[in-house]
Amino acid sequence: MQNAVHRAEQNSALTQSLAHRALSLQYEALPAEVRTLALQCVLDWIAVTLAGSQEPLVRILLADMSEQGGHRQAGIVGHAERLPTLAAALINGAASHALDYDDVNLSMTGHPTVAVLPGLLAQAEQRNASGRALITAFVAGYETACDIGARMGASHYARGFHATATIGSFGSAAACAHLLGLDADQTAYALGIAGTQAAGLKSMFGTMCKPLHAGKAAYNGLLAARLAARGFDSRKDVLEAVQGFASTQSDGLNAPSVPESGFHLRHNLFKYHAACYLTHAGIECGRSLREKHGFSGADIKRVTLRVDQGCDKVCNIVEPRTGLEAKFSLRQTAAFALAGVDTARLDTYDQALMADPALAALRSKIAVDLLPDRPHTQAEMEVELNDGRRFSASHDAGTPTASVEEQGRRIDAKFLSLAAPVLGPARAEEVQAMVHRLDQLSSVSELTRFLVPSLK
Repeated sequence: MQNAVHRAEQNSALTQSLAHRALSLQYEALPAEVRTLALQCVLDWIAVTLAGSQEPLVRILLADMSEQGGHRQAGIVGHAERLPTLAAALINGAASHALDYDDVNLSMTGHPTVAVLPGLLAQAEQRNASGRALITAFVAGYETACDIGARMGASHYARGFHATATIGSFGSAAACAHLLGLDADQTAYALGIAGTQAAGLKSMFGTMCKPLHAGKAAYNGLLAARLAARGFDSRKDVLEAVQGFASTQSDGLNAPSVPESGFHLRHNLFKYHAACYLTHAGIECGRSLREKHGFSGADIKRVTLRVDQGCDKVCNIVEPRTGLEAKFSLRQTAAFALAGVDTARLDTYDQALMADPALAALRSKIAVDLLPDRPHTQAEMEVELNDGRRFSASHDAGTPTASVEEQGRRIDAKFLSLAAPVLGPARAEEVQAMVHRLDQLSSVSELTRFLVPSLK
């Protein structure tokens, strides 16, 4: 009882406290490493958005939003069209999550950048905001999303809510409020407006609706901040109120969970496999065993993959029929790794590969063992070969790369591999260089105008 009372006291006026904290961030006060990590998030986001910009779901959204028309305020990444900021936020957000290749933070059990950056970038482009203003607002939104995610705890995700959509809406609102220069009351209102819109179901994983969640989070937050700037109000206690966000969508708010490093951004996890993050540990196990012991898929008799039982509701599609479903299949992604198929390549997740007889046979040999109370990001794999030999491996995908510099090199390589096919090699390198010096740009429009293929 005392603990419950203590949590209630800690969470009183929580929404206003988070609003004040978001607004108080200043570029000059950000540690150099945090600025670098923010730039890495921006570069990674541009890469996955360019790569996702040609997906069918993006073309559907673009066709519908273009048909509605409106002021040409912001660019659509990978396309020549310019649309109103809200439409750009929706389309670019969906595009950036279309391939499920974007970054993750376990504090919010979701994808922070695809929810926070698209609406912010659209608003920054319309306002000719500087690169420094964009970076600072991005960090404010990112930290807000992760703080709220940590407070909501595992119960929110376990109930079937997609945190990228729900909690991401708050991060988008905080970022856009910071950029628009709202005061603390207006920002609290913006969080309330975002919270009453927030929705997204995990049952939609493997369909076009999952990337739509990221677009809607970006849209919700941008709309919330813009309305609050015009005097639209809401409750200023959306998170902690009776029948508010926490009480209706979780088992209640946890105590504050600020990382020892001071910033959730320092625990950002970048993807180097183009599939659901909870498949990555299994992929790494299969890849390492194959490389170490030199067997082929045909040599395998049986495989046991042990993961947390929570993965069952996220990425355990047993017989994937499409490339998108393959991204949410522990068995299929493990089969890719064991067969030596490159899980970083986008064309790996092609529908034709789902019907490949050799891969289908290998997939059928993999048993997924769901165990209770294990970290979602850990996996263990045992492989038995036809000749009787047995090998095992384990991996935890929940630990950030130790070296920020090495991480930057990997993201640079990922960027060029994804951006060059869309922009061309020369323009891709130019965009990469501009992101590295984003803090020196007087207007983000200097960057966004290069996020489309050059005219022939």
